[in-house]
Amino acid sequence: MQPFIHLHVHSQFSVLDGQASITALVDKAMADGMRGLAITDHGNMFGIKEFYNYCKKKNGKTNDAIKEAKKLLDEAREAGNEEETSRLAAELEQLKQKLFIPIFGCEMYVANTVLTEHTDKRDTGRHLVVLAKNEKGYHNLIKIVSRAWTEGFYSHPRTDKQELEKHHEGLIVCSACLGGEIPRLIQNGEIEEAEKQVQWFKSVFGDDYYIELQRHKATVPRANHEVYEIQERVNPELIRMARKYDIKIICTNDVHFVNEEDAEAHDRLICVSTGKFLNDETRMLYSKQEWMKTQAEMNALFADIPEALSNTLEILDKVETYSIDHKPILPNFPLPDGFTNNDDYLRHLTYEGAKRRWGTLSDEQRERIDFELDTIKNMGFPGYFLIVQDFIAAGRERGVSIGPGRGSAAGSAVAYCLNITQIDPIKYDLLFERFLNPDRISLPDIDIDFDDDGRADVLKYVTEKYGEEKVAHIITYGTMAAKSSIKDVARVQQLPLPESNRLANLVPRHMPVVNGKELKPTLKNCYEHVPEFKAELASNNPVLVDTLKYAKELEGNVRNTGVHACGVIIGRDDITDWVPVSTAYDKDGTKMLVTQYEGSVIEDTGLIKMDFLGLKTLSIIKEAIANIKLTCGKDIDIDNVPIDDPKTYALYCAGKTTGTFQFESAGMQKYLRELQPSTFEDLIAMNALYRPGPMDYIPDFIARKHGRSPISYDIPVMEKYLKDTYGVTVYQEQVMLLSRLLANFTRGESDTLRKAMGKKLIDKMNALKTKFLEGGQKNGYETKTLEKIWADWEKFASYAFNKSHATCYSWVAFQTAYLKANYPAEYMAAVLSRNITDITKLTGFMDECKAMHISVLGPDVNESFTKFGVNSKGDIRFGLAAIKGVGMNVVSDIINARNDGGPFESIYDFVERVPMQALNRRTLESLALAGAFDCFTDIKREDFFEKNNRDESFSEQLIRYGQMFQNDKAMQSVSLFGDDETMNTAGRPELKPAVQWVDAVRLEKERELVGMYLSAHPLDPFYMELNFGCNANIKRINETAPEDGLEMTFGGMVTSFELKPTSSGSQFGILKVEDYTGSKELRLFGSTLVEFGKFGVPGMPILITGRFQKRRFKEIIDFNIVNIRLLEEVKGQLIHDITINLNRENINATMHDLINEAMKSSTDKRGNLYFKVYDSEINRTIKLASGMKIPINRHLVEMLQEMEVEFKINE
Repeated sequence: MQPFIHLHVHSQFSVLDGQASITALVDKAMADGMRGLAITDHGNMFGIKEFYNYCKKKNGKTNDAIKEAKKLLDEAREAGNEEETSRLAAELEQLKQKLFIPIFGCEMYVANTVLTEHTDKRDTGRHLVVLAKNEKGYHNLIKIVSRAWTEGFYSHPRTDKQELEKHHEGLIVCSACLGGEIPRLIQNGEIEEAEKQVQWFKSVFGDDYYIELQRHKATVPRANHEVYEIQERVNPELIRMARKYDIKIICTNDVHFVNEEDAEAHDRLICVSTGKFLNDETRMLYSKQEWMKTQAEMNALFADIPEALSNTLEILDKVETYSIDHKPILPNFPLPDGFTNNDDYLRHLTYEGAKRRWGTLSDEQRERIDFELDTIKNMGFPGYFLIVQDFIAAGRERGVSIGPGRGSAAGSAVAYCLNITQIDPIKYDLLFERFLNPDRISLPDIDIDFDDDGRADVLKYVTEKYGEEKVAHIITYGTMAAKSSIKDVARVQQLPLPESNRLANLVPRHMPVVNGKELKPTLKNCYEHVPEFKAELASNNPVLVDTLKYAKELEGNVRNTGVHACGVIIGRDDITDWVPVSTAYDKDGTKMLVTQYEGSVIEDTGLIKMDFLGLKTLSIIKEAIANIKLTCGKDIDIDNVPIDDPKTYALYCAGKTTGTFQFESAGMQKYLRELQPSTFEDLIAMNALYRPGPMDYIPDFIARKHGRSPISYDIPVMEKYLKDTYGVTVYQEQVMLLSRLLANFTRGESDTLRKAMGKKLIDKMNALKTKFLEGGQKNGYETKTLEKIWADWEKFASYAFNKSHATCYSWVAFQTAYLKANYPAEYMAAVLSRNITDITKLTGFMDECKAMHISVLGPDVNESFTKFGVNSKGDIRFGLAAIKGVGMNVVSDIINARNDGGPFESIYDFVERVPMQALNRRTLESLALAGAFDCFTDIKREDFFEKNNRDESFSEQLIRYGQMFQNDKAMQSVSLFGDDETMNTAGRPELKPAVQWVDAVRLEKERELVGMYLSAHPLDPFYMELNFGCNANIKRINETAPEDGLEMTFGGMVTSFELKPTSSGSQFGILKVEDYTGSKELRLFGSTLVEFGKFGVPGMPILITGRFQKRRFKEIIDFNIVNIRLLEEVKGQLIHDITINLNRENINATMHDLINEAMKSSTDKRGNLYFKVYDSEINRTIKLASGMKIPINRHLVEMLQEMEVEFKINE
């Protein structure tokens, strides 16, 4: 049998064409005794780094043995032992033969003419297999593949022969499949031209050009049988040319999947790729022979041409082993005059910054800076710090809001002095070695937060400074996850959509727990551990069973590529000197370079990755500061707000943190009210503790702060680092500092301890424990006490948080709380603006505004700005740009006209002053429907649509009048007779009042334009019933964990109702209901559909009672409808009584007058009135019945809420 390896192989990185994972390909090749393998994905090198890494891992033991053999061989040579030298040399060669050799390649698309020509739609490229035989070839391959993307992309990434010739060194080229140039010419009968091109390849690549043969004889009916017939015609001609021009022949199998039985799954993948159904007679078919055949199978296939098999080993023997990894390649930072190296310039900038930060430096500060600078210099990273400080400074100059730091980088005093971070690490005990451990070289990782809008400005600066070819984003690979895999296969197999969705929804949100760990949500795990799937797999529906079968086989396949949200590469050289690139397009349509290797491996190649993160909170802060400037005329220096601001701490103590950063969850608000934070350190600790695990320590932390639990230290000196957290170990940095204090650990050793504990590295922990005990004993501490401390650290290490990160984000949180406490309307306007696209969040924040007694009003041409803004009364106004159909140009023109001439006095004044170039009828009507003209009391929204006797709407008349007015004014400005205002305004169209719309119509039109109800809500007539007469709302139902038998009643308005077929051919209904808190779809089957389907009228307010119930024989719990009634029918029947809770000292004349006034306000909806009075002196509560009835309505409820009086309805 002839030895053979595969040289034409497509992995799953041939996106939606290959179905083979890298690991499976390598494993099978090695198991079959192959000595190597090439990966040649279509037009890309996406999988090459994974391929290299996996082969390196598989070769690990052999490489260790080679290293040891080389060492022994050198010793034998030095000792002059010829016999041992000979033996070891032979052993070394045998070991080298055991190495599995990865061959890096690509099946290129070669343009007919030049790659930059994009005119002939048929020229999508002819296939050519290109392999790298050495490091030079690898880098040439990168150049060819990258330019094919950046300049040659036309349906596919295409290269051309000029590129191939330019970068031919170190490359091996094979003629490829029937899609290759030579086979195509033969098929077309152009033999002479085919020979001419064969000679060209031979002249360029010499003995590194090979003719490639394939034989794909289909053996199953539903496969491509034509391809083998064509191969049988083309192959003899290929062999003839090879013999004629002395070119060697190889055979390949164009591998697309691993095993023969994978052919059907691959067939479905091709359907997904081409958007075809499985039963489409015209769709693309493979021969289903394209699996990774064994050496024996390939020998049987090419027994008549044995050299085609053995020549694959000739290619393998040409391939050198080399590394594609590299030590860090730092970009060159341009130094100013007077400086010759990065070290000196970094030192200069750091000390200049230190003087600005601290004035005269203390010994501690100077020692810290020198230590850090020395470490940075020794590791070779001064350039990294210079680059980061430069683009951060450039961002600040451009008005970009930049965060105070994040992660471990905040522990660097150098970073603080360079304005990279804004938190003093010495003041807050933040540690540099947590960022860069002096005992081991690791790449620095400074992640930077920018406001969402400014991030692009900084990236633009970096690209312009270092060059487009030296800056790239990082690719991501989207894979077919469990649900999407089911849906993809179901679609191509034409399984009905309801069934597809039903199967996909069987994948649970939380997987079963096995051996204490939640399983990964893979289909394999689902089929084995989720009972519902077992029943489906036993179904008698073959299409359904096939769907599940092939979905599992395709799960995990690469489906698409994307761009990393924040990762950016900045190179010293062109990125393509080191890694291949592809292209992608930014939101604004700008083409950008993207590495073909993903983020988790890109740094292995030596390229430096930096994370440019967009943080919405910074955008909110920036916008709030702009609002304050606009309304108050104040310039807020947000980086220097007082850290002891009483209003801010009052807000935290009250737990009123909705809309602020990090501290806004309900659980956090509860703990804040209990903690009553009084220092910034309290906030840092809470931020670190409020996570699963350490959250258990919060009650003890709070009790210690308030003296309810004693604060104790195992050793008194530990107070130095535990005092701020009341003796509780909260941070990793505390463990590091205490290990130095108690046991004389070095900076590097303390970080090693932190890492070992956090990752539970047992061997390392045991060694460090010995050192800790010995060091502690030398310092005079008892072994028993040291053992206890160590045990406490071990217990808490996996929970302990990075204080640097907690401090930075607590400072951002404090800034948001400061703004909310001191400038509430301006801050909340910014919060609303930045959440305009999320209607659920927007509604919640508007409720918060209401709780803060800030009115959120609809858009108004006399008060609104572009986004949410604050008017002179302190109310928030909707932004004009939020109205659908109103562009930014129109908004700018409206605001400019208002700024120039003051508020608009009437609709006529508006169309006379706002430039007509941007204003048209649609825009005017959008503004009207959204309520932006409600400030003009003499015109209603509906009036704009009332037509005159010429069938012209009033809005059309206004636009025509505005155009005429402005044209006349423009002509008068150049007239000798000046401005005659009466002549200009004489043509104002007459307003014809329209019939008033009903509220439901007016509000629906309003919602269409601004995305929500603003001036009122259609459910407002049922406000009390919905909020106090039901035991649930839609938000609560959506968030409630299903519990069998739990009954809930809620109300809402029907927004849609549709009938759909079930799998059995009957019908079911989907009823969509909306209330103040959200929306929900409810399904109606069988008798429920018959009984309640009549309520499916859009706009109908209904009251629904439902119950969570288990399905028969299944564990799934559904929410089933029990009853539906019209809200109008139950209005006034659901509210029976109100109980008002009062402290004894609050019972006064004011309260009496308010209650009395409420009693007289209405005769409707009256209910029983009760009081619960609490007397603090005797610590007793008594409930009193008034004997009188009171109108229990929205007016009463809102009055009590405004006075912050607690009450309960239907207690």
